[in-house]
Parts: sequence; C-alpha cells; structure tokens
Amino acid sequence: MRVENKVAIITGGGTGIGKETAQLLSKEGAKIVVTDINEESGKQAVKEIKNNGGEAIYIHHDVSKEEDWIKVAEETIKVFGQADILFNNAGIYIIKPLAEITVDDWNKLMSINVTGVFLGMKHIMPLMAKQKKGSVINASSIAGLTGAAGHVLYGASKGAVRIMSKDAAIEYAPMGVRVNSIHPGYINTGMADYASEKTGLSKEELGSNLFPLGYLGSVKDVANTVLFLASDDSAYSTGAEFVIDGGATAR
Repeated sequence: MRVENKVAIITGGGTGIGKETAQLLSKEGAKIVVTDINEESGKQAVKEIKNNGGEAIYIHHDVSKEEDWIKVAEETIKVFGQADILFNNAGIYIIKPLAEITVDDWNKLMSINVTGVFLGMKHIMPLMAKQKKGSVINASSIAGLTGAAGHVLYGASKGAVRIMSKDAAIEYAPMGVRVNSIHPGYINTGMADYASEKTGLSKEELGSNLFPLGYLGSVKDVANTVLFLASDDSAYSTGAEFVIDGGATAR
C-alpha cells in the first residue's frame, strides 16, 4: 500500500498508460481521479477500479482548457479533500517531416502536450503546497532527450515538458512538492501502432531495431515507475528524469 490514502489525478486515464497507472495506484491504496476527453473510456476505467474495490471518480477534461483544469481542481477537493499526486499523462503524437508541419499541427499538439502540462501544474501544485507535500509526474519521452527525423514537433513538446518539470521542481521544493519527468521509449500502446504505420515497421521490428533489450516496453513498465515517483519511496527525488526505454538512449 505504497500510496495509501493519497489522492491521484491522472490525465488521459481512460486508456493505455494512464489506465494501467490508475489501476495500479488504486491497488496500492490511492483514491483516483480519472480525467479524459473520451467519456466512455474514462467512465469504464472508473468502473473497473470500483469493481476491484477501489475509489475513483471520472471528470470530463480537455487538458488544453484552463476552465477544465479549474473544474478538476475544484471537484477533486470537493470529493476527496486533497490532491497528493498528479500524473500529467495525456498527450498526442504526430510524426511529420519539418517542411510538412503546419501551424495548425503545431498549435494542436502544443496545446495538449505542453499547455496541458503547464495548466495542470499551475492549478494542482498550489493545492499540494498548502498541504506541504505532493508529487507531480510529467510524461515526457525519449524524444525530449534525443533527436529523431520527423520528430521536430513532438520532440519540441517533450523537451519543453522536461525543462518545465525542472523549473517547477526548483520553485516548489521549499513547499515540499516534488516534480519529476518520465521518458518512455515506444510503449506497446496505440502510439506504437501509429509509429508502426508511419515507419512501415512492425512493432516487433521497432522493438528489435531501436531498443537494446529487443522489445517494446509495456504499460506496466511505465506504471511501475510512476508508482515509485508517486510514493514516498522517491522522497528525495525531484527535478529528475526517469528513462524507461529498454536502453535506447544509452547508445
């Protein structure tokens, strides 16, 4: 019960990494706020948590909209009385050559991947500061650490998340709030399906070609890292980068 009686807000909690993390943190004792723009998948994730004996609520949420973040903050405090963990997980993925990226592409992806993370920290971290404790985990990527063709747009967003996390970690350290970023490689989710389609490589080929361990990571690999960062096991870690990439960035 590593996060017993803590309240965790998980964006994009209806599918993939977000859903797996919500389920794991619930099993470890947390009360879960699942936010997602997809109401059907978000409510289904909450239903599964409750069926397994956990406590959870769903909030419809467009992370790019400040009014939605205000609603998430208010509803979380109204229902659970506190906010201890924020996993800024929601994001989208676009692979495009530099010359083909449109301003609309840029604005859409940045509004979710960067503005969404900024707004989450802006509205949830002050709640944590009042409690003198809290842990924020921001989903970056190995694309925020290393370069790749076709990744100017996505890489820019994840590089921004990496540095924002460090800046916020320094600012809020005196208030007992920690901020760390995670940097997965390709994880076996819909994003890997998209990468497979764009590159013409199967997911098995992506795993064997790009990652020294020879396979794609699983959602459980990421969820376990988030659990560590959400818990007091990582009490002395803030402003750090946690890489989950099967050795890719070691090259």
